[in-house]
Amino acid sequence: MFAIQDKWVWDFWFAKENNNWHMYYLMAPKSLIEPDLRHWNVSIGHAISSDLYQWEDLGECFRPSIDPSWDDYTTWTGSVVQEGTNWHLFYTGTSRAENGIKQRIGHATSKDLHSWNRAGNGLALDINPKYYEEYTPGWWHDRAMRDPHVIKNPHGSGWLMYYTARVSGTRETNEGGAIGLAKSSNLYDWEHLPPTFAGGFGQLEVPQVLEINGNWYCLFTTMKIHWSEEYKISYGQQEVSGTHYLMSKSPLGPWSIAPGAFLDGDDPCERYSGKIVRSDDEFLFIGFLDKDRNGQFIGEISDPIPLSVTNEGLLQLHY
Repeated sequence: MFAIQDKWVWDFWFAKENNNWHMYYLMAPKSLIEPDLRHWNVSIGHAISSDLYQWEDLGECFRPSIDPSWDDYTTWTGSVVQEGTNWHLFYTGTSRAENGIKQRIGHATSKDLHSWNRAGNGLALDINPKYYEEYTPGWWHDRAMRDPHVIKNPHGSGWLMYYTARVSGTRETNEGGAIGLAKSSNLYDWEHLPPTFAGGFGQLEVPQVLEINGNWYCLFTTMKIHWSEEYKISYGQQEVSGTHYLMSKSPLGPWSIAPGAFLDGDDPCERYSGKIVRSDDEFLFIGFLDKDRNGQFIGEISDPIPLSVTNEGLLQLHY
């Protein structure tokens, strides 16, 4: 669906304005040669489309701070929402002074969906160790607080933010993955809440929370190396990497891991960071193309895949 000849693209998210889709994506130059270096040489790009298939690339729209700051190393995955005439970008930032280990969540605003200005110094939310795991060298590789996904509170005023987090006190590292939660009345002042879900995996990345036919779903992605021993046993099939989901009757939980096979999983991982898009009366699933059959990184965004919901409320892709 979307590729740039001289750049890798990976995590992405959407905003809808009138009849146009706006896609924001992470990008890095292929001149780096080593794909893993893309994470530390990243900026955010912007493209628009009227049909989710043909895209006009508008190039870079946001990047790490030029001056020393909490987000002067990376600007990673986020989400975009509208309030009045303003658009709000929430994103993940890390600093060079901390070698990119400690993640925080930032905030920028725009009138045109392309030119973004940080709100103050950009910092929207820092970690609350009362609820979430701090960085402990030798236990986990980072302080997870990233991939914010913001929605209007469907059962009250204000806004809810979901994000990738971890909790402490688990028996193994791969039981500590969590979906963090925060709330705000105005998109500027955020209050931490306890995690809305924890367990099963070492990390649940790029959460997306949405309602379909009265049921709530929280998509997440993870690699097979981050499955807990308990989940491996309960799964009972070949371990895969890719996108799966949590289910609930409420956006605040309680959540449970959907039974059965991963929504979109493979080994090597074919697609990652999957998102569901509602286009007219159709639901589509899109991910970024991760690995080819030889395990080499691709770095493009996939064609949309039709998605339906079974009578039991489970999500199903139609390849």
